[in-house]
Amino acid sequence: MSTPKNTKEMERAQAAFQKKEAQAREGATAMAEYVAAGHAERAKTERLRALRLAKEAADREAALNAPPPAPKPAKGMKMKVVSKAKGVAKKKK
Repeated sequence: MSTPKNTKEMERAQAAFQKKEAQAREGATAMAEYVAAGHAERAKTERLRALRLAKEAADREAALNAPPPAPKPAKGMKMKVVSKAKGVAKKKK
């Protein structure tokens, strides 16, 4: 026969057990989400790294195939306008 004390203890034990089961389920769900987020982050990082390496290779290739830059004019060869009215130019030394 069960007494009220045993029934209350049993109900309290069942409530505690159900609470622990719920916590265990939530913990498993949280861990699965954590693992999935880690996999997604690694996949994204791998994809972005591949894109970066491809861009760097394309940039290197473009730099090799680019025409050489035009030579800059030598210093001291600029022409300076002395008078706007006359339009006379003078070499700068």
